[in-house]
Amino acid sequence: MTMTANDQPPNAPLRWAVLGTGSIAATFAQDIMLTANAKLVAVCSRTQEAATAFSQRFGGLRIIAGIDSLAADPLIDAVYLATPNTAHFDQARILMMAGKPVLIEKPVTMTAAQARSLAGLSAQYQCFAMEGMWPLFLPAFARMRELLARDTIGTITAVHAELAYTKAVDGNSRFFSQALGGGALLDLGVYPIALTLALFGFPRKVTGQWQEASTGVDMSATISLGYDGFKASLSCGFDRIGSNRFIIEGKTGCLVIDGPFLRANRIVLTRNRMAHHLALPPGSSRLSRAFGKIARALPLPGLTVHKYGFPGDGLQFEIEAASTAILEGRREETRIPLSASAEALGIIETILDQPPS
Repeated sequence: MTMTANDQPPNAPLRWAVLGTGSIAATFAQDIMLTANAKLVAVCSRTQEAATAFSQRFGGLRIIAGIDSLAADPLIDAVYLATPNTAHFDQARILMMAGKPVLIEKPVTMTAAQARSLAGLSAQYQCFAMEGMWPLFLPAFARMRELLARDTIGTITAVHAELAYTKAVDGNSRFFSQALGGGALLDLGVYPIALTLALFGFPRKVTGQWQEASTGVDMSATISLGYDGFKASLSCGFDRIGSNRFIIEGKTGCLVIDGPFLRANRIVLTRNRMAHHLALPPGSSRLSRAFGKIARALPLPGLTVHKYGFPGDGLQFEIEAASTAILEGRREETRIPLSASAEALGIIETILDQPPS
């Protein structure tokens, strides 16, 4: 194992600091305790009050005052950026220019150009950088990759994914504020886009539509990614509660990451048309949803359920992956290189460059 820049003893956990004290920072602090190669040792925030409260909540973390001090701290091996979307690029740039590896909560930046700029800094300063696209590292997603590689469902014919949660319009919230980089595509749509790119690469054609919230950001959107032989139909929104499944249809079967696919704790594999309809019942009534839930729980011919439960919220898998890459001296994690993050943002830009529908 390659030693870190700070000459940690072999097999010592990587020492992380978190920048930001919001809900995702708290999830990171909880889930890092489930890792074998990483430890949270410090917190940095805009306010002393927030940093003190966060430090006390998670066992007396060291408080670092300001990003410049964080960038220069020799006792910090890596930093997790859990700040508003619009702050990511400047903060990551400061840290990377100081040689400090970063894991950046999605979206990695506000624009594809900024993501490509970070990729250039990563190469220039030989510094690790990664978007926190945590579903890509869950055991269920790894299993889906294996099943696809084994041609389990035959030639792909269609991909469907929806991620939608009802949010009340509030111009001061990060979901709807233009100043904070709000909008359904950056908050939700980036997930199904990133997962689709990770499985199938960059599409030949990108089309889509978006609907505007009263604050000017996108309330909902549909994305169509055209590949050779099939289309990925994706959608996201703050205007409804969606099925929140990720579905891949093939000529001989179907793979479904059950909702919510962000947590991905089970995969349903169907091998015939009847099993497919049981796994994905038509309609959205309570009876239909209840029937589908019961059907997927029963041992039925042509239907297999793979379960992948895990403790915590699931960030531990990406933390371990990023920590391993940093300890090994790599600049990126192959499952989500900055080039892929830039491509996902480029797709979002293509959609939002059109007038709302």
